[in-house]
Order: sequence, then structure tokens, then C-alpha cells
Amino acid sequence: MGRLFGTDGVRGVANEGLTAELALGLSVAAAHVLGDAGAFEGHRPVAVVGRDPRASGEFLEAAVIAGLASAGVDVLRVGVLPTPAVAYLTGALGADFGVMLSASHNAMPDNGIKFLARGGHKLDDAVEDAIEEHYQRYGVGGDEDWKRPTGASVGRVRQYTEGFDKYVAHLVAVLPNRLDGVRVVIDGAHGAAARVAPEAFARAGAEVVYTLGAEPNGLNINDGVGSTHLDKLQAAMKEHRADLGVALDGDADRCLAADADGNEVDGDQIIAVLAVAMKEAGTLRGNTAVATVMSNLGFKLAMEREGIDLVQTAVGDRYVLEEMKHHGFALGGEQSGHVILLDHATTGDGTLTGLMLGARLAATKQSLADLAAVMTRLPQVLINVKGVDRTRAAGCVELDAAVAAAEAELGATGRVLLRPSGTEPLVRVMVEAADEVQAKEIAERLAEAVRTHLG
Repeated sequence: MGRLFGTDGVRGVANEGLTAELALGLSVAAAHVLGDAGAFEGHRPVAVVGRDPRASGEFLEAAVIAGLASAGVDVLRVGVLPTPAVAYLTGALGADFGVMLSASHNAMPDNGIKFLARGGHKLDDAVEDAIEEHYQRYGVGGDEDWKRPTGASVGRVRQYTEGFDKYVAHLVAVLPNRLDGVRVVIDGAHGAAARVAPEAFARAGAEVVYTLGAEPNGLNINDGVGSTHLDKLQAAMKEHRADLGVALDGDADRCLAADADGNEVDGDQIIAVLAVAMKEAGTLRGNTAVATVMSNLGFKLAMEREGIDLVQTAVGDRYVLEEMKHHGFALGGEQSGHVILLDHATTGDGTLTGLMLGARLAATKQSLADLAAVMTRLPQVLINVKGVDRTRAAGCVELDAAVAAAEAELGATGRVLLRPSGTEPLVRVMVEAADEVQAKEIAERLAEAVRTHLG
């Protein structure tokens, strides 16, 4: 069996790769690893369980809850809420761990299971490995059995209905100022924050002039809406003459934005705007922002110009978070819109990110376009090469040679990044250059090399 956990939990096509049996077995394993199984006799562990609106989440949630309760874990079922809400509630309620069922921005047939440690934090690799090992030993088809609680020792399941209000109240309470006078369009991606985000913005004082992606039916999550499909939000911004457009993804752990003219404001620009605001407020700990190697070179130049230090990590918000926690930094994120505000959240929170942008607009009385102009994006071309064996990308001599040739051609005016996806069966090719035509030509050449050598 290959490693089950990717860069963001366990994902797969629901009821195909990600089955009810797998969900149940992993939950039992997580209960024993995260719930202090050795101390079950003196401690009843508690888990918070939430999901996004995918239809498959209904049966997977049932399997997860069954596994946890069968292992002696009491379950607080919070229903459809964003990933950052489940993380927040895990910490706020003093639960031993949390479980979120979502495949984030992936299409509806996919789903995923993400476990959160005590306090609502992501698991490190060693803990994930321990859960996998336990699953392989004691799970469905495993070689060993485990001691099952009976009678009053089995876990109890309770619907926790206060989660929505508790989370929204938290979001509004941490804002530096109200959003009065800011007109907002929100795209909830027919996802987990379809109700949360409009409510939070309204309570914070913004005028929510239009919503889209706000009617989840279990089948339409991310379907032509959300942070991976900005065209509808961009059109709505111009139609409704709004100040801020916010686009979330399926589990609302990321946020992209649009200005009054419908222009995209990506994660790099959002982090740049917030970094400047936090520096002014004295809350940018270490005078440092954390980003990944995928960040636009223009972002790095902007941080240098603003006198803000930049630390770059490997791709993946988990690596950004690890760096932030290790050094005590307060702000980090990815170009894709995962923005982590560690003083207020343990993971990326799209709704919180959008609210902080709105607060900056309200405080400065500037437009989002003017605020985002703190950085200039250099041309960057990203090609997702599908239908290839991503596992062979590392160490492929032919690809290494192709990348080296491209880097020599670009010199100091650009850069190349070739990376297998951690959550999808594809390889990402990114090329950045001062000239867009050159960037596109080199990216297409490298994409063809990936197809040739990894096909």
C-alpha cells in the first residue's frame, strides 16, 4: 500500500478510492493515535466532526462517526462548516482532535478526510504515519484485532448546533475594525461557507450586495464557481459596483479576491496588502511574511521595497504553517489563496482573509486596486500536465536537463519550478519571466517534456 496521506489529508474519488470501509478504519486508527488510546479507561476522548456539502460526505461522515464511537470517542457533530471552523471549534471546545470531510477545491466526485490534532492544528508527517501503521495492522483486512469498548464505554454522538454562531462570532471579534461602508460580493463555491461568509460579513458591518455559489445541493460544489472559477465573480463586481469581491473554495480554507473593475487579486497580492497593514499596526511579528517558492517574483520585490522580510518554503500551506509556528511569525500563505493569520486561526481561513481585506478597505478608504498595487505581478505561466506518472518526476534525468536548459535561457530574469501535485494526479510546470511570450513558450516546452518522459 502506498502512503494514504497526501499534502492535505487522505483524498480520492468517493466510494471508489475513498470508501466507507477506509473512512471507518482510518477513524478507528486516528482514535487510538490522537485520542490517547492507552488512557481510555481514565479519559473519554472527544472529537469534532464536520464536512462540506458534498453528497458523499453524508455516508463518509456516518462511517467516520461510527469508527470513532466504536473506539470509545465521544463525537460532536457540527455538520456543514468550513475546515477553519472545525479547526477553531476543536481548539475552542477543548476537543482531543477534529475530523473534516472535504476535498477542498476538487470536483464533486472527490472527497477527503483531514484529521486535526488537539488545538485544531494540522498533523505532522510522523503522526500521519502512525495512523497509517495502526490502520494497516488493525483496520479492515488487517492482521490484528483491537480491544473494543462495550456497554457504557462506547462513544456517544451529539449534534453540536452552536458551532455556526460560535465561529462567526469569533471571526467578527478578531477584526481590527468594522467594515461599514464596504460593498461586497461573495462567491461561496456552493461549499462549506455558503452560509457562513455572508453572515460574517453582514455582522461585521459590510453591505453584501450579491452572493453567488450560495445554494449548495450536494452536487454543485466548485461547479463553475469559487476560487477556481473567478469569471462570474468578476462580472458581478462590475454589475453591482461593489468594492470587494471574495471567492472561496469548497471548504473555505482559501480566498481569492476581485477589485471594483473585476480584476483578480491573488494570494500574493492579498498577503502583500495584509503584511503592510500588519506592519503599520505592529502585529507583523518578526517583521516577516512567509510564502512558498510559487510566489510571484513581484511579491518578493514588493516585500523588499516595504522593508518586510520574506521567508519562502516548499509548496503547500502545511510547510508555510510549520515555518510560522517554528519562528512565531503571524502571517503567511500561498498564491492560491491559502492565507494563514496565526494570531486568529490555526489554518488557512478564506472567510477571515476576506474580512481582513474588507477591514483594510474600510480603515484606509482606499480601493482594493490601489491597495493591491503595492506589488506588480511579473508574467507567470502555470501548466498542469495531467495523465502522467507524477511519482517519477523526481530524479528523471531528461526532465532535469530540460529544466536546466530553461533556467539557463532565462538567466536572472525569471525562474522555473516543476512540481508533482500532492493532491491530484498531475505535474505542475511554472515559468516566470519578464516577458509573457517567453514564459509561455518555455512552459509549453517543459510541459511537453513532462508528457514525453512521464507519460
